[in-house]
Amino acid sequence: MTLSIDSLTERDIAKTIDHSLLRPELDDAFVEDGCRLAARYDVASVCVRPADVRRAKAILEGTDVAVGTTIGFPHGNHETATKVFEARQALADGATELDMVLQIGALKSGRDQDVEDDIRAVVEVAHAAGAIVKVIFENAYLTDEEKIRACHLTEAAGGDFVKTSTGFAPSGATHDDLRLMRANTSPHVRVKAAGGVRTLDALLDVMALGVTRIGATATEAIILDFRARKAGASPAVGAAADSGAY
Repeated sequence: MTLSIDSLTERDIAKTIDHSLLRPELDDAFVEDGCRLAARYDVASVCVRPADVRRAKAILEGTDVAVGTTIGFPHGNHETATKVFEARQALADGATELDMVLQIGALKSGRDQDVEDDIRAVVEVAHAAGAIVKVIFENAYLTDEEKIRACHLTEAAGGDFVKTSTGFAPSGATHDDLRLMRANTSPHVRVKAAGGVRTLDALLDVMALGVTRIGATATEAIILDFRARKAGASPAVGAAADSGAY
């Protein structure tokens, strides 16, 4: 099932997008241009590397685009104290959205309380500052049973989103995973798809499954395709060439 664009506005599309600027080789100019692109299309947020938060905040000051960054990225197996330090620094630098990777090894080892405590420690710091937390599972490494447990642990710890992937694992968001994650969390916990959503049609497909945010690098192509279709043009062939993982 794909959503029809007839009842959607450009804002509906744009505000599902976290524009991703996470690749390790990106230079300052690329990150700054990416922030300006995010502002131009009024997306939900940029997700930048921790060292870029202050730069992004300065560029996006006065816009409706949030600044997000990563915690424990991309492997998740940092000490909780390290994640908390990262979160405090990111918040001090101006981030209002934190995408944290849960402790993948602990989850796979059955140490559920450790996983929940790790998430809760970051959530408490973030919520005290008025920020939100998206918990990344990295589904490529998990069984369905582990994904379900991760959903329950995230909700118990107060996480705001469950998120499929970092974009740097062997696979990203799948429809089966998104259905499973939506089915195993309460309505107030939102779902973010990351890794592989590179076209307008792909975005509409995951929105139909209950996704309210995606991580994307093909932001401009997606929005320009939406504009073209709303204006009555044919879908743009190859419009979704993207600039990297996520």
